[in-house]
Amino acid sequence: MLYLFPLITVSIWAGNAIVNKMAFSVIDPGAISFYRWFFAMLVLTPFMAKSVWKARKTITPYLPKIAFLAFLGMVLNQSLGYFAAETTTATNMALIVSLVPLISMFISVPLLNSRLTPLAIVGAVLSLAGLILMLSHGDLSVLVNQGINKGDMLVLLAAFVYALYCVLLKRWQMPLSNWQSVYSQGVLAVMMLTPLLLTSERMAITPEALPLIMYAAIPASVFAPWCWLQGIQRLGADRTAMFMNLMPVMTALIASVMLNEQLAIYHYIGGIMVLSGVAMAQKKPSKVKPIELATA
Repeated sequence: MLYLFPLITVSIWAGNAIVNKMAFSVIDPGAISFYRWFFAMLVLTPFMAKSVWKARKTITPYLPKIAFLAFLGMVLNQSLGYFAAETTTATNMALIVSLVPLISMFISVPLLNSRLTPLAIVGAVLSLAGLILMLSHGDLSVLVNQGINKGDMLVLLAAFVYALYCVLLKRWQMPLSNWQSVYSQGVLAVMMLTPLLLTSERMAITPEALPLIMYAAIPASVFAPWCWLQGIQRLGADRTAMFMNLMPVMTALIASVMLNEQLAIYHYIGGIMVLSGVAMAQKKPSKVKPIELATA
């Protein structure tokens, strides 16, 4: 039963990739980025406000770091995903995001003084080859002549940003609980996202946009992180992290039903290469702990 925690988390985050794609047609990316964290913080406030207020003297010296983390993980990463939805598929988004653990390993080399194993390098090459195959639609000449799709490029940037966010969380090791950190970041993120809301043309919460906003705000931003942390505490970071490899598979299955996204042979081959490379790269000596992913 303990495996239900990471499984539920990954299922919710897979659904959130579908929400990203569906949201673009009913609300501006800047608006849903704001509403997501506004309503998530609204739900968390009764549970976290008192704790964060009591810890304010501890939090204050770390505000610059907390603000930078909020900008990376909750502002830039999330907004890029919503903007990317215009020109890429939910399946592509999930496959590219699955590279986050791999990117984190490489960022950890200069920031955490980590060492890359030979398997990590081989896994990186395999994943990169799979990604190129997928982004080129099985024809490398397309990638050479036309370049990477704008949406795919934005998701790649979002994946790098989120990987940096995860590594910095580990590097800075602030004396706060996970939820105190998330809540503090969320409040600052809402402030940073306000200009995006005010400059959005489609900022109204319509009946079509409301369920998408609520899904992103409550299950994806509150419940899923709680389940993920429960999984890490009960199963360990190693076993929990492996469940992230299921997210592209789940997303592809949901997208084929809800969005009528068709999977081509290059999706299957490229996807298997990407996930195999990530899994291979995560094979580390037991004394080295992997980067623990935060909210998605």
